[in-house]
Formats: sequence, C-alpha cells, structure tokens
Amino acid sequence: MENKITEEINKAFIINHFEEFVNKKNASIALINFAPDFLDHDEMGGPAIGPEAAKKMMEGAYKIWPDLHVSVEDIIAEGDKVMVRNIWRGTPASGKRIEFHGFVLWKIKDGKIIERWATVSAPADEQSSSLSWLK
Repeated sequence: MENKITEEINKAFIINHFEEFVNKKNASIALINFAPDFLDHDEMGGPAIGPEAAKKMMEGAYKIWPDLHVSVEDIIAEGDKVMVRNIWRGTPASGKRIEFHGFVLWKIKDGKIIERWATVSAPADEQSSSLSWLK
C-alpha cells in the first residue's frame, strides 16, 4: 500500500513540475525540482548533469514560443519512475501555431527528479527547425 501512495505523490509532483516549468514559465523551478546531480539522458547537447541545462533549454523555449503550453495526456507510475505522454503547443514569431508530442520518463528519489529520458515527435513542417532546442 505504501508504494501506491508514493506513486500517486510522484505523479502529482511531475504534473506540477510541467505546470510550473512549462505552462507558468518558471525556469527556476528546475533548481528546486531537479537534484544537483540530475542526469538528463536526452538533453539537446547530449547527456547533461545538473539542473542548469534544463533551465537554460526552457528559457530558450519561452523566447521561441511565448505561449508555450504542455498538456499531460497520460501518466503512469511504477516504483520510483513516472512516464508521461504529453502534447506541446506554441506559436513562434511566424504566427504559425505548432503542436508536437512527447514521452518523458522521469526517475524520482527523495522528492527530487534524478533522471530524465525523453522522445519528442517534431511537426513535419517548416517549424521543425525551431525544435532544435529539444535535441
């Protein structure tokens, strides 16, 4: 029974993380939610350690898409891991609204995110190049 409570707490934590980090444009939440030795397996410049790379990535995204919004469509938790299927939407300077989908697997320890793996399906149009911040 205790595992179920932890999984529900972890799911709520990740939903709140997306809300703060993306929808509320609070890049500094990375310094709170990510562990100091956080390992991002899929950071755009290659694997990165620490919260700063994620913070910088999102600050860049806010500039590209001032109205960037993510919605969590599905969320599954097992043990210390949470898997999310999400949809991202935003409007760059061109005014042509984009939508892309992603899967993120988070690993949580002691109330902090310690690892992340992500896959993003970029839109197949001229806006795809603006997704380079995700790679």
